[in-house]
Amino acid sequence: MEFLKELFAFFMERKKWWLLPVVLVLLVLGLLLVFAGQSAVAPFIYTLF
Repeated sequence: MEFLKELFAFFMERKKWWLLPVVLVLLVLGLLLVFAGQSAVAPFIYTLF
Protein backbone atom coordinates (compact mmCIF):
# COMPACT_ATOMS: atom_id res chain seq x y z
CA MET A 1 0.00 0.00 0.00
CA GLU A 2 2.95 2.32 0.58
CA PHE A 3 3.74 2.19 -3.13
CA LEU A 4 0.24 3.35 -4.03
CA LYS A 5 0.47 6.22 -1.56
CA GLU A 6 3.78 7.34 -3.04
CA LEU A 7 2.45 7.02 -6.58
CA PHE A 8 -0.60 9.13 -5.76
CA ALA A 9 1.60 11.70 -4.01
CA PHE A 10 3.75 11.85 -7.16
CA PHE A 11 0.67 12.54 -9.28
CA MET A 12 -0.44 15.26 -6.87
CA GLU A 13 2.94 16.98 -6.63
CA ARG A 14 4.04 16.80 -10.27
CA LYS A 15 0.57 17.32 -11.81
CA LYS A 16 1.01 14.26 -14.03
CA TRP A 17 -2.66 13.27 -14.06
CA TRP A 18 -2.43 12.06 -17.66
CA LEU A 19 -0.30 9.14 -16.40
CA LEU A 20 -3.09 7.81 -14.19
CA PRO A 21 -5.11 6.13 -16.99
CA VAL A 22 -1.92 4.56 -18.37
CA VAL A 23 -1.05 3.08 -14.98
CA LEU A 24 -4.59 1.81 -14.46
CA VAL A 25 -4.74 0.11 -17.88
CA LEU A 26 -1.39 -1.58 -17.31
CA LEU A 27 -2.55 -2.76 -13.89
CA VAL A 28 -5.80 -4.18 -15.25
CA LEU A 29 -4.01 -5.98 -18.10
CA GLY A 30 -1.47 -7.42 -15.69
CA LEU A 31 -4.17 -8.68 -13.35
CA LEU A 32 -6.10 -10.15 -16.27
CA LEU A 33 -3.06 -12.11 -17.42
CA VAL A 34 -2.28 -13.35 -13.93
CA PHE A 35 -5.80 -14.52 -13.19
CA ALA A 36 -6.42 -15.90 -16.67
CA GLY A 37 -3.22 -17.93 -16.52
CA GLN A 38 -4.62 -19.86 -13.59
CA SER A 39 -8.01 -20.65 -15.05
CA ALA A 40 -9.61 -22.61 -17.87
CA VAL A 41 -10.13 -19.47 -19.99
CA ALA A 42 -6.38 -18.95 -20.45
CA PRO A 43 -6.31 -20.12 -24.11
CA PHE A 44 -9.04 -17.63 -24.97
CA ILE A 45 -7.38 -14.71 -23.22
CA TYR A 46 -3.98 -15.37 -24.78
CA THR A 47 -5.50 -15.21 -28.27
CA LEU A 48 -6.33 -11.55 -27.61
CA PHE A 49 -2.65 -10.73 -27.24
